[in-house]
Amino acid sequence: MKNKTVSKDSVQIANVHSVRGMLQTIFQKYSMYVFLIFIMIIFQVLTDGVLLRPLNLTNVILQNSYILILAIGMVMLIILGDIDLSVGSIAAFIGALSAILTINMNIPTILAIFICLITGLVIGAFHGFWVAFVKVPAFIATLAGMLIFRGLTIVMLDGKSLSPFPKSFQLISSGFLPDYFQGEDVHWLSIVLGFLVGGFCLYFSYRRRRKYAALGFDSEPVLRFFVRQCFVFLLICWFTMTMASYEGFPNVLVLLVMLVVIYHFITNKTVIGRSIYATGGNEKAALISGIGTKKIRLLMFMNMGMLSAIAGLVFSARLNAATATAGNGFELDAIAACYIGGASAYGGIGTVLGAIIGGLVMGVLNNGMSLLGVGADWQQAIKGLVLLLAVAFDIYNKNKAGG
Repeated sequence: MKNKTVSKDSVQIANVHSVRGMLQTIFQKYSMYVFLIFIMIIFQVLTDGVLLRPLNLTNVILQNSYILILAIGMVMLIILGDIDLSVGSIAAFIGALSAILTINMNIPTILAIFICLITGLVIGAFHGFWVAFVKVPAFIATLAGMLIFRGLTIVMLDGKSLSPFPKSFQLISSGFLPDYFQGEDVHWLSIVLGFLVGGFCLYFSYRRRRKYAALGFDSEPVLRFFVRQCFVFLLICWFTMTMASYEGFPNVLVLLVMLVVIYHFITNKTVIGRSIYATGGNEKAALISGIGTKKIRLLMFMNMGMLSAIAGLVFSARLNAATATAGNGFELDAIAACYIGGASAYGGIGTVLGAIIGGLVMGVLNNGMSLLGVGADWQQAIKGLVLLLAVAFDIYNKNKAGG
């Protein structure tokens, strides 16, 4: 009888340790996700529920969309061990170019957008040439680009603002998905799309798990997998219902989700993605193994130039004006988002999803402090402190997990 009691106690203790170990592993692996949820809960309480209201969530998306777009390209450069300080100036330059094309020259919006994207690719190729082939450090080459394109922006606008943009151009940032179901209280198209996204996430996660199991890899424990998938699905459903109760998904959110899916696929499932990580991890070894490191670097700077152009278009459409001061500080916010999201300053480490989470951390901080009436001076100081602590916390967790 006594042995049975001891046996039951041992099983209970083992179960407690198992659950504790599972929670610790999840916390270590997804520390930035946990941190984002934590600060959202804190500001939700401090603002009496204003933070997570549909209108404010829409504002958070619109206010940070261009930073998140820049962070997608920036994290790929950081994985390579490079950096781009010119993205804010390129965004301002493209905004000025789009204004001249659509306002002064009356060029159709679609054609103007196409010209701006091609211009962004050319600017990125300009930086990539100096870095990849002339071996100018990325810091210097893009610092020069920052000064060049900021100056050209001032020249193009003659130091003035140019506005307003055509309505079709403004829809890039101010527009929402049309509701073909014509719901009165809810945006049914957003609900359908949101639940489809949640369903696809569940399906692909399950398929990946089965594939790994078939190949003989150690799979994630069933309980942890189930809890994680349920949490993600419920989070997507909550966000969908919240946005659908206002005006639905904004156009820029759809654009952002498409970019995240595309670049997540590129970095994880393609030869180019593996080449980026290999080059950033050990460039000499990558070169010996046959990877065209110069070509990869050139392509990533071209990609950064194109994403900077997209960010410039989004920002100009939201501002409804092209100004010479547009884009100031964008590069620092994008870089901070990448490092908060777990990218390594030494290259070889980083993810697109991590950069997005890092950008959301900064965006929620900005929005939450603004709602609380915190001054701009204190906001800068607090953001700097949070950046330092968040990265230190992430490094600590990763070192602990590695140990």
